[in-house]
Amino acid sequence: MKVLILGGVRSGKSRYAEKLARTLDGAVTVIATGTAGDAEMAARIAAHRANRPAEWSVIEEPIALGTTLRRVATRNNVVIVDCLTLWLSNLMCHADAALLDRERAELLDALPAVSGSLLLVSNEVGCGITPVNELARRFADQVGTLHQRLATVCDRVVLMVAGLDVLVKNSQLLGSGRQGTEA
Repeated sequence: MKVLILGGVRSGKSRYAEKLARTLDGAVTVIATGTAGDAEMAARIAAHRANRPAEWSVIEEPIALGTTLRRVATRNNVVIVDCLTLWLSNLMCHADAALLDRERAELLDALPAVSGSLLLVSNEVGCGITPVNELARRFADQVGTLHQRLATVCDRVVLMVAGLDVLVKNSQLLGSGRQGTEA
C-alpha cells in the first residue's frame, strides 16, 4: 500500500502517518529528509524524534530518496518518508541545478519496486495565493506537479485539515484510481 498524506503546516500529517504505521504489519523505518539549518528547525526535528517509538529505525536522507527507498522498502516493512517538501527544498537549493530532475526521476522510478507499505508525507502548498517571489512560485509548481504524479501511483491520498483526515483517493476500496466520479 502506498499512501500520500498531504496537508498544511501543523495539520497533523506526521502524526497521522505515525498512527497509520502503528496499525500496519512490519517493522517501521522513517526516512527523514529535513536538515537542521537553524535552531528552530533543530527543535522541530528533536520533537519528531521524541515522538517516535524507540524500536523504529530512522534514516536521515536529504537528497537520495529514490535510492534509499529501493534499499529499505521491502515486503515486510513500513516506510514513512517525512517529508517530501523538505526533500524538494533540499534539491532546489542544491548547487547542482540538474540534481532535482535526476532525483525526482529516481524517486518515481523506485515507487513501483516498493513492496511494503509506504507513507509519503508532504505539505500541500497550492491552496494559497500565487507567491510574489520567483523561487516560491517555482517551488509551488514543482511540489504541485510532484503531488499529481505521486497521486496517480499511490493507492490512497489523504488530505489533513485541522488534524482531521479527509480521504481524497482510495483505490483499494474502489478498485481504481478514479475518485469523485459517478459510475
